[in-house]
Amino acid sequence: MILKKFSFIILTLFVFFGFQSCKNDTIDTARIQLKLIDAPGDYLEVNVEIIDILYNNSENEEAWTSFIPVSGYPINIDLTELIAGNNLLLTDQIIPSGTLKQIRLVLSDNNNLVIEGEEPISVHLDTPSALQSGLKLNLNTNLEPGFSYTFILDWDVNKSIVDTGNSGKYNLKPVIRVNTEVNSGSISGTVTGEVENDDIEEAVPLTNVSVSVYQDDVYVAESLTDENGVFLIQGLDAGDYLIQIEQEGYDNYVSAAPITVIAGEVSQVATIEL
Repeated sequence: MILKKFSFIILTLFVFFGFQSCKNDTIDTARIQLKLIDAPGDYLEVNVEIIDILYNNSENEEAWTSFIPVSGYPINIDLTELIAGNNLLLTDQIIPSGTLKQIRLVLSDNNNLVIEGEEPISVHLDTPSALQSGLKLNLNTNLEPGFSYTFILDWDVNKSIVDTGNSGKYNLKPVIRVNTEVNSGSISGTVTGEVENDDIEEAVPLTNVSVSVYQDDVYVAESLTDENGVFLIQGLDAGDYLIQIEQEGYDNYVSAAPITVIAGEVSQVATIEL
């Protein structure tokens, strides 16, 4: 009888402290996801290598901690693949709650782009030493205990690659827009165009069409359509936007009315016919 009581007490304490431990973990931590997407560029491939992703949530600005990546370091990615709703989940991790001040992407010098021509040409991307120590992105987000946050890193390829001129060299200077998925929305739709088939004009989905969004005549973001003519532009602040499309062989398109983006939702637009 005494042994049974003793066993019951031990079990009770184990459950209690186990519960307290789980509870404290929830109280003191938040879940973080980082997703990488790309605004389209004029290159066949843009290959970058990320060798570390760090975050700062301390009063000490020099206190940095590495995220644990989903697939391990280094992270090698062709940015041109991250269009039409495709994204790369960089990390999915529990970290201490509090203010997440900055994240830092550390790149290697093993980056290159492939340029279209009669024969595709691979060109090395010179990466400044400052980037090899880390590109700082400001977040300044208060992480509430027990909540999950997804940050979208929208890498603009065209703005990130600098042609140095007659030297034939290209520099990599990343331009990345950061937004929080919970505080942002998306615009999705389909683009079609009239083509002649056996003397009959019919609408078919258009692939690799660049779709841009503007707010108050200011460019915000863009993406390409996939093989079904579908596009998805993510990480947009709540508000009204206009869609613009310029495609060779078709008249330029500007949406007649603003598209309203609501945080946490995908604004679906009617099929756009060029």
